Amino acid sequence: MAPHGKVYRGSVKDFQGFDANQDAEALYNAMKGFGSDKEAILDLITSRSNKQRVEICQAYKSLYGKDLIADLKYELTGKFERLIVSLMRPPAYGDAKEIKDAISGVGTDEKCLIEILASRTNREIHDLVAAYKDAYGKDLEADIVGDTSGHFKKMLVVLLQGAREEDDVVSEDLVEQDAKDLLEAGELKWGTDEAQFIYILGRRSRQHLRLVFDEYLKIAGKPIERSIRGELSGDFEKLMLAVVKCIRSTAEYFAERLYKAMKGLGTRDNTLIRIMVSRSEIDMLDIREVFRTKYDKSLYNMIKEDTSGEYKKALLKLCGGDDDAAGEFFPEAAQVAYRMWELSAVKVELRGTVQPAGDFNDDGDAQVLRKAMKGLGTDEGAIIEVVTKRSNAQRQQILKAYKAHYGRDLMADLKSELSGSLAKLILGLMLTPAQYDAKQLRKAVEGAGTDESVLIEIMATRNNQEITAINQAYQEAYHKSLEDDLSSDTSGHFKRILVSLALGNRDEGPENLTQAHEDAKVVAETLKLADVSSNDSSDSLETRFLSILCTRSYPHLRRVFQEFIKMTNHDVEHAIKKRMSGDVRDAFVAIVRSVKNKPAFFADKLYKSMKGAGTDERTLTRIMISRSEIDLFNIRGEFVDLFDKSLHHMIEKDTSGDYRKALLALCGGED
Repeated sequence: MAPHGKVYRGSVKDFQGFDANQDAEALYNAMKGFGSDKEAILDLITSRSNKQRVEICQAYKSLYGKDLIADLKYELTGKFERLIVSLMRPPAYGDAKEIKDAISGVGTDEKCLIEILASRTNREIHDLVAAYKDAYGKDLEADIVGDTSGHFKKMLVVLLQGAREEDDVVSEDLVEQDAKDLLEAGELKWGTDEAQFIYILGRRSRQHLRLVFDEYLKIAGKPIERSIRGELSGDFEKLMLAVVKCIRSTAEYFAERLYKAMKGLGTRDNTLIRIMVSRSEIDMLDIREVFRTKYDKSLYNMIKEDTSGEYKKALLKLCGGDDDAAGEFFPEAAQVAYRMWELSAVKVELRGTVQPAGDFNDDGDAQVLRKAMKGLGTDEGAIIEVVTKRSNAQRQQILKAYKAHYGRDLMADLKSELSGSLAKLILGLMLTPAQYDAKQLRKAVEGAGTDESVLIEIMATRNNQEITAINQAYQEAYHKSLEDDLSSDTSGHFKRILVSLALGNRDEGPENLTQAHEDAKVVAETLKLADVSSNDSSDSLETRFLSILCTRSYPHLRRVFQEFIKMTNHDVEHAIKKRMSGDVRDAFVAIVRSVKNKPAFFADKLYKSMKGAGTDERTLTRIMISRSEIDLFNIRGEFVDLFDKSLHHMIEKDTSGDYRKALLALCGGED
């Protein structure tokens, strides 16, 4: 057990039958003579707790009159040496060494300062300050003040006091006042009152601040992280974001830091070592769980793929297990998932990036478009300017005005003048939303093969009114019913899901708590996570499960998913991924993500359409068109929150020419 009755969540525990003298002798033998037995060293050190390692150092000194850390440094090299030596230091001295390295020499490693000071408890901060004084004979605050500046320095100094309130009794009035003060200090103020951010985020208790963040979301219509990104800048912004993330979930913060340390080309080994060492006896199990949930792969496997040699073996020992093999989902990850469901229930205004033009003149726009296409060459810039700056209703009026004025079909003229990705984008914008969706669905089912991902994306995310309009547009355009085409082109449970969604019969009422609890039991039984056995046949359960996900209202499903977490300690999305496969799994996951946070669902799809080599222009075009007047502004916000880069920036980097120009116009701004 850990202190205060909390269950121990570290991956490294005290070694049973520990004998410091025996271990000291084993390490001495592993290093004496020519070469060293690195395997024996890593096996022994990674299977002892830090307290036991300190005792081994003392025993080694008594037995051999030598410094164990100095001998390890001499015998080992590179990243492996850094990792093993880091494990031998008491935690406070390890943090002190990291901070000393971060501020020594030319330049400062601000990320290291942020990570340590934003994540440590009051007790850990006090121990760190004392260890720094003991190890280097200097005052840590004075050294940090001398090496940093501005609001970044002020916040670091506040954190260095280790004076965060620890009382779990929360005043609702003070929560509301702090949320209001943060809003007035940032979003509602010309300039930003950084002092308010520093005082509230630097001093209030974790429990209090979590409630402040929830209240802030309600009154501001956006999470505090997004306001911090908009109001603050540089290292101060990064520090405040780290504080917020650690308040929400320290395990989630470190899972994200570990993922970023290993993703892409190259590995940030210093970060990887520091976190694996410092969290191995605190919350490594929680970090592993959150990592698996957030990134769909285990921390163990990512380390395995990204490192090598004894260094890899030692890191894997500290990791303590492979969650891909275990396939489990535990309390910390459940708490993170539950918090996200709670936040998603807060009503946030959905906003598009394309608004109706204020000085709209359909005849004037028709003339501009005709002029842009008349004669030799085409003025793509003029076409982009008109089409992307008008609402869809206004574009329909332009189509009519063009026909009346010139006796010509504007769509046909645009098709003959434009080409490639730009043509698909502009022509798509000229269709009504229902016509455009109907066309995308038709393309997905006609010809050889079916594009299931398009069927899932559209059918899982449209509301009843949109589905009704799509059905009508499909019938008019192709003289066939959408339901018939979906039925003939798909099969099994996947067909049943699509046909159910195509009916547009989703409830539109509020949640029903009693029903939600019963629905959660059905979901748990279907996914084989319920403790009670059911009299229902497997087929009956699956039918009820499908009906719940395809016909219950969004507010009700949010409550179902919350009840599911309480009941099973699992997140429904994670459970579906584990226990289902293929198109059925993908369809249910899309519904769950859409219920949870539709803008985040589309942000993820946009990111995947552009990351890596090549661009999935079909997906990029489809989402930019279909969401531009609904929630693209919200998608932009989620994109920054999820991927630490703006949608505008990624489009700019990943596309080119007039296609890029049109996409950026739809995007509507840089975050």
